Amino acid sequence: MTSQSSTTPLAGRVAVVTGASSGIGEATAEHLAALGAKVAVLARREDRLAELVSRIQKNGGTALAIAADVTDVPAVRAAADRVENDLGGADLLFNNAGVMLPAPIEELAVDQWQRQIDLNVTGLMNVIGAFVPQMVQAAAERGVGDLINMSSIAAQNIFPNFAVYSATKAYVTHLSRHLRTELGPKKVRVSAIEPGIVGTELQDHVTDPGALEWLAGSKETMEWLTAEDIAHTIGFLASQPARVNLQQVTIMPTGQAT
Repeated sequence: MTSQSSTTPLAGRVAVVTGASSGIGEATAEHLAALGAKVAVLARREDRLAELVSRIQKNGGTALAIAADVTDVPAVRAAADRVENDLGGADLLFNNAGVMLPAPIEELAVDQWQRQIDLNVTGLMNVIGAFVPQMVQAAAERGVGDLINMSSIAAQNIFPNFAVYSATKAYVTHLSRHLRTELGPKKVRVSAIEPGIVGTELQDHVTDPGALEWLAGSKETMEWLTAEDIAHTIGFLASQPARVNLQQVTIMPTGQAT
């Protein structure tokens, strides 16, 4: 194992980042690599992953691109096998892939409901199922593992038209608390990150007029968080001594009240 230093506290660790082709996933992959981790980046857009890996390597890091859809179980399991074979098994997983599609419940946007559940819940579980065995083994060998799940402040607070999205994120937060009780004794820390509004591609998928109006108004009245803000939070969590587990982190724009 590579020796750690104050500038590379994650040296010797192997990180997997889903939803890595843009936004928070992309920024986190670059930051974890800068902290010394070998990083496997997963997403559907192969061209974006290739660009990301190229940047990481240009900056002296190690990265592996795997084009995969987290809702495709065989693809996710194949990705886990490749991480084990090429990088030595993951001990840090940032479960970040997700989508936000707000709409009034009375519109019966069933396809949007299902897409959010498939990606935010089922996709998350597919990734956990594929990588947790590696993480438990790696934690036994290296002394620590990290399962970090991307939730949202919507898991706690109430936003009209965001019911299905918010429910998927409440699932993520509650699941994370339960997994802590199972995996903590095996040296795998579990954390849920609950950001307020972050400027990413997530907003580009929104079509609901009410939500678009709220987003536009909020951008005028406050400075949104950046993807890099979340990336540095992930790096901080993973860099703590093995005895320290920040189980739930809420990170908000200073100007966002709820």
